[in-house]
Amino acid sequence: MLKLDPRRTALVAIDLQKGVLAMPIAPHSPATVVANSSRLAEALGRSGGAVVRVHVGFSADGADRLKQEVDQPMAGGPRPPDWMEFVAEVAAWRGALEIVKRQWGAFHGTELDLQLRRRGLDTIVLTGVATNIGVEQTAREAWQHGYSVVVAEDATSSSVGEAAHRFAVETILPRVSRVRSTEAILAALA
Repeated sequence: MLKLDPRRTALVAIDLQKGVLAMPIAPHSPATVVANSSRLAEALGRSGGAVVRVHVGFSADGADRLKQEVDQPMAGGPRPPDWMEFVAEVAAWRGALEIVKRQWGAFHGTELDLQLRRRGLDTIVLTGVATNIGVEQTAREAWQHGYSVVVAEDATSSSVGEAAHRFAVETILPRVSRVRSTEAILAALA
């Protein structure tokens, strides 16, 4: 049975921003991912935990984007001016720390590890988009940094389809985290 000490736990929500949530995602709708993430944010905020919202963004000239040659590059090109802004529900989270990342994972090149350690946090609950990209990479990095990781399966979704989400939650994430429902995590925080 999952049991979490909220005072040692942080919600880390990945890329719940306008540009990312405007893409088609599956299996959970953007509204479901945001609503479940918000429920977790509220519970942790109320019980002494931390809430961290992470978004991906780049300089106007794109000079800080990764540019290595790959077989399937991520979509590039100009972004709408509000692409990086958090959706309204996430922007309204009170007291949330904000991290900007410039690659898939939320640890490399950011102060996420510093902010978590200074607050005495050793467990993270992950939500966001995409399950098999930013969420999975952040889970791997957190695990390698020694954090206990819990992924809220119904508060994550994939931008490349349900099969990619399922592969991540059934094959990869159980090796670096505990995958649970939002309800199970809320019960573990009580």
